[in-house]
Amino acid sequence: MAAAIQPPPHTTIFFSTYLHSLSQTPHRLRKRMLATWTPDQELNQVRLRSGADMKRKLNWFDLVALGIGGMLGVGVFVTTGHVALNISGPSVFISYLIAGVSALLSSLCYTEFSIEIPVAGGAFSYLRVTFGEFVGYFAGANILMEYVLSNAAVARSFTEYLCCAFGVSDPDSWRVEVDGFVKGYNMLDFPAVALIALLTLCLCHSTKESSMLNLIMTVFHVVFFGFIVIAGFYNGSVENLVKPGGLAPFGVKGVLDGAAIVYFSYIGYDSVSTMAEEIQYPSKSLPMGIVGSVVIVSALYCLMALSLCVMVPYDQISDKASFSMAFQNMGWKWASNVVGAGASLGIVASLLVAMLGQARYLCVIGRARLVPSWLAKVHPSTGTPFNATLFLGK
Repeated sequence: MAAAIQPPPHTTIFFSTYLHSLSQTPHRLRKRMLATWTPDQELNQVRLRSGADMKRKLNWFDLVALGIGGMLGVGVFVTTGHVALNISGPSVFISYLIAGVSALLSSLCYTEFSIEIPVAGGAFSYLRVTFGEFVGYFAGANILMEYVLSNAAVARSFTEYLCCAFGVSDPDSWRVEVDGFVKGYNMLDFPAVALIALLTLCLCHSTKESSMLNLIMTVFHVVFFGFIVIAGFYNGSVENLVKPGGLAPFGVKGVLDGAAIVYFSYIGYDSVSTMAEEIQYPSKSLPMGIVGSVVIVSALYCLMALSLCVMVPYDQISDKASFSMAFQNMGWKWASNVVGAGASLGIVASLLVAMLGQARYLCVIGRARLVPSWLAKVHPSTGTPFNATLFLGK
């Protein structure tokens, strides 16, 4: 009777090693999930995985402009009228003040962490150092998903406000309908795609030049906000703040509920902390950039909300396009086009800052080898996270 065929010795060793490694997977996974890194490792050992360093060219005024550009978007145009009409009444400016104080306290936390760990990962790096890789990855992935989805929605709204600036009432006239797709998802928005592609190329080329572009747009945007505030106070009446129903017709609860809603208009100051690797003097510039931008935006938001309630009694404020409708009620129909142009400019600045932040989050997650390390590479010529920026732009 023929002897049984025995497998080669090396095959037996291979399977034995594989089964042993497989049995160690739960232990290794648990160890990796709870692993923490020291700030020194994060600054040196981990950062070297990107190859070239990001170029330190940003100053404190670049950070202030980036923070303002990231926060001073279209949120105030969307939320102010709704909150004033249904939740807070004329005291909506107090809601903005309360939300601003809350954002300021949060920004101080970001400031402290970003000074201690001046790397591009923002909240992902802070949580990874403090609680371990699982918590850091979970938070970083959620933040990254928030960036991507919100940027897509904001880019589509760019077409709507741009149409308003040119006096076009139907934004779908600038979109292309595709047969066979589900209704609501069948309109291709080529202006939004072109805007994302243009900003992606700009961000791949240079962070400093992108910052200068944001600075120019932010200056014009602040001037535009100033126009709305001055026009509102000039043409409005203080009596509208107390008639009808008083300053807070919905009580203290309405003021606090309104603060919870308008707080979302402040989202964006965390993007400044992701620029920590590209700042010349992080310990001085980061506090000025983060805190300074929150304070300036808080003042502008409060003045905007106050000017709206001075122009129109709160119960006559339009739930949608409230500032445009307020100017039309004053007989300034041309001002609605100005609002559309200013909001379009704000969208571009907000998108630019958000795309800066999202690329740096993905770059640092790549350094941690939680996504392909190819995404962590920094271009040696431009000093930007080229691969991550291009990947997210597509």
